[in-house]
Amino acid sequence: MRISVVVPVYNEEKTVAQVLTLLSRVPLTLEVIVVDDASTDRTWEILQELRQQEPFNSYRYVRHEHNQGKGVGLRTGFRMVTGDMVTVQDADMEYDINDYPRLLDPIIKGRAQVVYGTRVFASHTAHSYWYVMGNKGVTTAANLLFNVYLSDIETAYKVFPREAALAMNLEAKGFEIDPEITAKLLRMGYRIHEVPVDYVARSREEGKKIRPSDGVKA
Repeated sequence: MRISVVVPVYNEEKTVAQVLTLLSRVPLTLEVIVVDDASTDRTWEILQELRQQEPFNSYRYVRHEHNQGKGVGLRTGFRMVTGDMVTVQDADMEYDINDYPRLLDPIIKGRAQVVYGTRVFASHTAHSYWYVMGNKGVTTAANLLFNVYLSDIETAYKVFPREAALAMNLEAKGFEIDPEITAKLLRMGYRIHEVPVDYVARSREEGKKIRPSDGVKA
């Protein structure tokens, strides 16, 4: 099984090299697609340095001319995937890349087609009460609308088939891409299997980009 990993990046000069290095150590067959959303710091320069080295020269890199949002970055990446399954890896080190085998295990065993890494039942930290409550509110709305019982639809760790990525016809430009992905997967009839993952949230000072307005959009 080949896993396409889309890495949306915007001003992550402090962590992007570490994230890509950790991806290179995952004991799975990965296709890594890095989408730089017109970073204004040294992110793109760092990526250009990395792509001259092994194993990073096997990754695919694309850069937007103008900043358009995480949703547009993911849509760009999804159009490029060629693997059997697709997932997203943020470039900020909030998620533990060591959780990849756990995420893929239900799919490899044939128990699920779509897997979400939930931050609710595992070890995690959060810097904002309102961020957590907003996540719970959006998740509750999805549960009511689609008659499901999910715990964390805003998680970045989503794994789904390539054909689903290509068929979703996503429209979101920003962070509201996560509930849109969930809604369209559910409308297409996929059942979402959740597994616990570790999560260490950044503070605003450390580079957290999501804002209260993003919760309203979601």
